[in-house]
Amino acid sequence: MNFMEEFNLDKILGSEKDGQDGEFFPIISDDDQDSIDKFKFPELLPILPLRNMVLFPGVVMPISVGRDKSMRLIREAYKNDKIIGTVSQIDPNIEEPKAEDLHRNGTVAVIMKILEMPDNSTTVIIQGKRKFSVREYLSEEPYFTAYVSPSEEKMPTEEQSEEFEALVSSIKDLSQKIIKLSPNIPSEAIFAIKNIDNPFFLINFICANSELKVTAKQKLLEEPDLFERSIKLLELLSKEIQMLELKEDIQFKVKSELDKQQREYLLNQQIKTIQNELGGNPVEKEIADLKAKAKDKKWKKEVSELFEKETDKLNRLNPATGEYSVQLNYLQVLLDLPWDDYSEDKFDMKYATKVLDRDHFGLEKVKDRILEHLAVLKLKGDLKSPILCLYGPPGVGKTSLGKSVANALGRKYVRMSLGGLHDEAEVRGHRKTYIGAMPGRIIQNIKKAGSSNPVFILDEIDKVSKDFHGDPASALLEVLDPEQNNAFHDNYLEIDYDLSKVMFIATANTVGTISPPLRDRMEMIDVSGYIIEEKIEIAKRHLVPKQLKNHGVDLKAVSFSKKTIEAIVVGYTRESGVRELDKRLAQVARRIAKRIAFEEAFDSKIEVEHLEDLLGKKIYNKELYDGNEFAGVVTGLAWTAVGGDILYIETSLSKGKGKLTITGNLGDVMKESTVIALEIIKSRSQLLGINSDLYDNWNVHVHVPEGAIPKDGPSAGITMVTSLASAFTQRKVKSNLAMTGEITLRGKVLPVGGIREKILAAKRANIKEIIVSSQNQKDVEDIKPEYVKGVTFHYVDTIDEVLNIALLNQKVKNPVDFTLSN
Repeated sequence: MNFMEEFNLDKILGSEKDGQDGEFFPIISDDDQDSIDKFKFPELLPILPLRNMVLFPGVVMPISVGRDKSMRLIREAYKNDKIIGTVSQIDPNIEEPKAEDLHRNGTVAVIMKILEMPDNSTTVIIQGKRKFSVREYLSEEPYFTAYVSPSEEKMPTEEQSEEFEALVSSIKDLSQKIIKLSPNIPSEAIFAIKNIDNPFFLINFICANSELKVTAKQKLLEEPDLFERSIKLLELLSKEIQMLELKEDIQFKVKSELDKQQREYLLNQQIKTIQNELGGNPVEKEIADLKAKAKDKKWKKEVSELFEKETDKLNRLNPATGEYSVQLNYLQVLLDLPWDDYSEDKFDMKYATKVLDRDHFGLEKVKDRILEHLAVLKLKGDLKSPILCLYGPPGVGKTSLGKSVANALGRKYVRMSLGGLHDEAEVRGHRKTYIGAMPGRIIQNIKKAGSSNPVFILDEIDKVSKDFHGDPASALLEVLDPEQNNAFHDNYLEIDYDLSKVMFIATANTVGTISPPLRDRMEMIDVSGYIIEEKIEIAKRHLVPKQLKNHGVDLKAVSFSKKTIEAIVVGYTRESGVRELDKRLAQVARRIAKRIAFEEAFDSKIEVEHLEDLLGKKIYNKELYDGNEFAGVVTGLAWTAVGGDILYIETSLSKGKGKLTITGNLGDVMKESTVIALEIIKSRSQLLGINSDLYDNWNVHVHVPEGAIPKDGPSAGITMVTSLASAFTQRKVKSNLAMTGEITLRGKVLPVGGIREKILAAKRANIKEIIVSSQNQKDVEDIKPEYVKGVTFHYVDTIDEVLNIALLNQKVKNPVDFTLSN
């Protein structure tokens, strides 16, 4: 039973806070059953997901609220009618549940009190009122809301009354017996059970507070018949009694075992005395072994002195104490660390180039930057150069690039994943006085490498978080600063360790979440995604042979054409890297392996037409240019985490009072671009031949498909202006034309990022002409000529140049007649 929480409730609520007297709250509702049954609540309720608990009607419960969604729900409901719906999670381990992760039956609750606790947590006191079932979840943001229907309680019939009375009496007796057997439940709980006269409230109270699994409690809540619920509760309590009696029996046996251990201890002491008489003490032998290993270590004077001091301390300790094992572990860590042990570097630049080209196709700029970095190390002979941070989308080979550098240099390779790291002690270690203390993960990995100059990969450095345990990112400042890391202090070691010869390479998906001081200590190298042509080569050279080998298929038995691999890339993957492509090729290899194993016939050359049979229907369709038949429809270019894409901007006009409507799931920056674009059109009305009265008499609606995908950024600025200009003038936009660029209020076109990905996406969509800022010309020229063959580029500085290129003098078919009266 879990009555402890209920009986501490009066302490929580009755304590003085901020100088005010506490309020008294009952642990059971003081309403009668009839008022519970007649309790009215709205059809649409905010839903609070509960973890590891189930609320029953009539029961008062404290709950701790930690999630932001839940906190917002509680605050808003408390300001209004205080009525909420509570539903238990199916899996309590899910941090951010979806609608499908919640049970469909729950309890309407009233918020009685919100308490801010001394440890900065928030406790909410809620009172269960009436059961309900969820008909439909309406929304998940900013918190769950759902349409619900009340669930009726079926009370025992007159024929069942005597049997029901006996059931309630048995449940009472078992509950009291459980309280007596359990050392964790205060004896006052018996008083509470004896004084609950209403069977409905008694059964719900015990259901809610028993130490049953959440699934069992949920089944009890969903049982509409109170008589049946009583029977099920009695069965569960009987099992709990048996478990408590078994625990009591085990504890008795353990006590006997402890008595036996004490006897063995005395005997061991006598054995040690005898061993000393015979001249052999195992503790002394252990210490002698430690000192013998220490003679071979290449450590500095201060480390040697520390080791001698700690060894003498170990010699004075009683081997039977816990402190002895802590001290012994500390000395073994000191011995295992590679103090001043360095592997010899192989600064063969041609070999390094060969290794990088062998392991990675493409990424020429990245490989050149790494080779430049290695060249500096070769010439300087130390590692005081900036620490590298490879950032880019998942699956592009950031971590494996680090492994290739280690192979090229002939160094040991270690990797430390920082994803989800939120405790500073993970970096700096715990003080060795704590039980179970150990060094931080930096020192642990150096120990694992067996060398003081490995290539050390700090993976996912952008995903380091912080909480009350400290800020790991701040601890990493010392690790990644060449001016400080020659004396890195680990709390467990209690002596500085030299990390200056370690080659640190960090990886990240985005740089925005990396703290500025940490980012300042690293040299950022952009590892952008692969284009389709590069993915095809990577698949042919690396992925296809790897997957065929992994699945036991002879490399000569199957072949893939370039068109087949391209079809897999375009139709079955959408990513910047090649991780998903690798999975799709693995799926193909499995299908082929199955046919070989079943001795079925198959085509040795995999063609495009075979893919539907091997991989199913295409998942993604390639976005293509859609024509210029409509006014106000302009093709823009967008950068996404999985590469570039084309983006349509649509503008339509309708009679009204000049209202501007913006749709398409746009962020604040993109909405501002739309407002700026409209102001630019208004300022150029005379140049464009637009009657200024139109702005007051026609509503403007700007939409960016697809509405379900969030979009933001300033790069659609010139596209917005062109779309509005086309809509107000009803002029056609030049066919097979796309554009990207930020716009200022005075009409200046600014450069944008992601040019490489955007242009390659435009070419795949059959775009023939592209307008970009003149300041982006250098980015276009960085692209290999074969990738942009057949595309004409227009480099512009002002929006007037854009409109002169983009807008034709020809009107669209069926243009809007602006002369019509309102």
